[in-house]
Amino acid sequence: MNETALEPMHPAGFWVRLLAFAIDLAIIAVAQFLLQIIAVVRFGGDRALGAVGFFTMLFAIAYPTVLHAITGQTVGKLATRVRVVALDGAPLPLGASLLRAVVFWAALPLTFGIGHIVGGLRRDKRAFHDLVAGSRTERLPSATPVRRVPRVAPPPVGATPEASLAPPGSFSPPAQSEPRSGV
Repeated sequence: MNETALEPMHPAGFWVRLLAFAIDLAIIAVAQFLLQIIAVVRFGGDRALGAVGFFTMLFAIAYPTVLHAITGQTVGKLATRVRVVALDGAPLPLGASLLRAVVFWAALPLTFGIGHIVGGLRRDKRAFHDLVAGSRTERLPSATPVRRVPRVAPPPVGATPEASLAPPGSFSPPAQSEPRSGV
């Protein structure tokens, strides 16, 4: 394969990915809180804590899996202008996205986070879960500002179009058109 095709133009570094993860973790925490409220109201106190933990983990895996497969971005990655793609730059397939999410959460406690820190040390910034799933995380270019053209005030109501083009006496057409000189 062509090595230059595999390298992202702007790989996302460790700190921006950590910020995106923190935002996504807040979303997962809100989902867990809502699940806990529903479980307490429905089933009572401590009876449903195991189910809440299971469904929170299910949500924590499904949330990035679906969003990476559809848009390449979770809410945290959208906020930090980062996206996940396959090595060739194509959208990440659903199976690879699921594998990436499972390895992400499994590697966190099993490697004490070292699998994620590896992403900050590598030149291509691919963490352990990116290496296993065949994905890469890249920074999106910043949006270019749109230049606004000043608006011209509309002509007054009832004015003729000719009156709005030029004030009277400011323009007089030449009497006869002269040919251009060849100089």
